[in-house]
Amino acid sequence: METRSLGAVGSVSEVGLGTWNIGSDWGPVSDDAGRKAIEAALDSGITFLDTADVYGDGRSEKRIAEVLTKRDAYDDVIVATKAGRRLSPHTAAEYTEGNLRSFINRSRKNLDVETLDLLQLHCPPTDVYYDPTVFDALETFTADGLINNYGVSVERVEEGLKAIEYDGVESIQIIFNPFRQRPNELLFDRAAANDVGIIVRVPLASGLLTGALSKDSTFPADDHRNYNRDGDAFDVGETFAGVPFETGVEAAAQLEEGVPAEWSLATFTLRWILDHDAVSTVIPGSTNSDHIRSNANVSTLRSLTDTEHTAASNVYDEHIRSHVHHRW
Repeated sequence: METRSLGAVGSVSEVGLGTWNIGSDWGPVSDDAGRKAIEAALDSGITFLDTADVYGDGRSEKRIAEVLTKRDAYDDVIVATKAGRRLSPHTAAEYTEGNLRSFINRSRKNLDVETLDLLQLHCPPTDVYYDPTVFDALETFTADGLINNYGVSVERVEEGLKAIEYDGVESIQIIFNPFRQRPNELLFDRAAANDVGIIVRVPLASGLLTGALSKDSTFPADDHRNYNRDGDAFDVGETFAGVPFETGVEAAAQLEEGVPAEWSLATFTLRWILDHDAVSTVIPGSTNSDHIRSNANVSTLRSLTDTEHTAASNVYDEHIRSHVHHRW
């Protein structure tokens, strides 16, 4: 497993593990299955785990703590969690020092640590990025020893660009994949110039970029790919990367035509992402140990050829750009 720098956070595996589905919103997942997924990630050389306090109401954080405690592996892994989405209403005004402190303390307990490795604001309202008092609070938490580093998880490129203006921000988490290419236009260059790490989430567009979905695919009632297709629960960009499902299936099929015979579409997609030097780590989520091992193995593969990159650009321009480029 190759490693890359994540701002001042440190060196991390360039393929990490996202644990949203271990906690909730992807259909039923047992606690045992969640633990086995984390164990498979660690066995594959993954040293970066991403979670959030709302993933299963803390369930994901607790599963991580159980595995790291059992394996005595806290010193070998960086765990990034997020805070803010527990707010109700989820408004900028509620991003107060007191509220954030309570969320951080809850995550510290769930993860069984004194100090969080990396605390990220969890896709807050845009106005939060224009409120210096929020970032002053994050500095206070650092000084108090509650967190080692902080960053932001953003929905839109513009939010990431604003976040970089705060000196203490060490990481930007954003959706980036062959169906969401806009971050590479400006954000990545600005982040690299400021030594801010990039964490790529939703790399496989909620399964569209695995090639395993068809227009007839169905999903459980508690799977966000069922209930959030129109953004009814949270930002629609988190589900299928904001691409209309049927359009995404067609575009994925065309993209797959240019994938090397020995690779899967998922492998091609993750390698495409890692070919962008500004990316610190990509965090595909899975509870399938074979898939986790396969994802981790992408770190050892060659870069895509210019022809393969051009094919991905052509599919984006033909099928996807008009749906997503102006929105995120």
